[in-house]
Amino acid sequence: MSEGTRIAVVTGAARGIGAAIAERLARDGCDVAILDLDAAACAETVARVDALGRRALGVAVDVADEGSVERAVASIEAALGPPAVLVNNAGILRERTVAKMTLEDWQVVQDVNLRGVFLMCRATQSGMRGRGHGRIVNLASIAALGAHGQANYAAAKAGVIGLTKSLALELGKSGITANVVAPGFVVTPMTAGVAERLGLSFDAMVAEVVRDIPVGRPGHPDDIANAVSFFADERSSFVTGQVLYVAGGPKG
Repeated sequence: MSEGTRIAVVTGAARGIGAAIAERLARDGCDVAILDLDAAACAETVARVDALGRRALGVAVDVADEGSVERAVASIEAALGPPAVLVNNAGILRERTVAKMTLEDWQVVQDVNLRGVFLMCRATQSGMRGRGHGRIVNLASIAALGAHGQANYAAAKAGVIGLTKSLALELGKSGITANVVAPGFVVTPMTAGVAERLGLSFDAMVAEVVRDIPVGRPGHPDDIANAVSFFADERSSFVTGQVLYVAGGPKG
């Protein structure tokens, strides 16, 4: 690792918001570990980071599995160096109203979206503390404020906010900040999948959602990546425990 180069870790980075974050952090001068369930699926994001002249590493990880997380972090440290920036972006949806939601629907969303954030933060914070510096950025959602048919997702994302604020209190004296970026509606493969499961055309769903967005457009992955970039930056050292809603209008 060259002098001054920071190592960033981005989960769920094979596509969508995670891929945009990985590319933006590379533009900011970071070498980037690109994590997803399948390392081969990370190839396109790896290539985009490589093309920017930064080192990139695709790593397979199940963020809900303690052993998988520990092995992934160890492999990153061996190949790139100790992580200085952690972005927890990995997440899944299982839409159902509470009346129809199974325990499995509930638990798998908690495991990936909340337990996974905890495990990744725990696995990387000790190294950050030892170096007296770190940036943790966790992705929540406006769904944390409540979302019809997404009680499991809303609860997990609200949990991410509480976890992050607690990390900010615990880690601040060690030079580590912890903040939340909470997207609104963003055009991604995940939201396209929601439309498909609802039997809607994606264009029709986007048009309907945009009617309630004050700025008059949907979000795009780069919008979220730009917010993450601010929290990951060296100049944001006096900002911690905050939630930034990137939603095209006032939230929170």
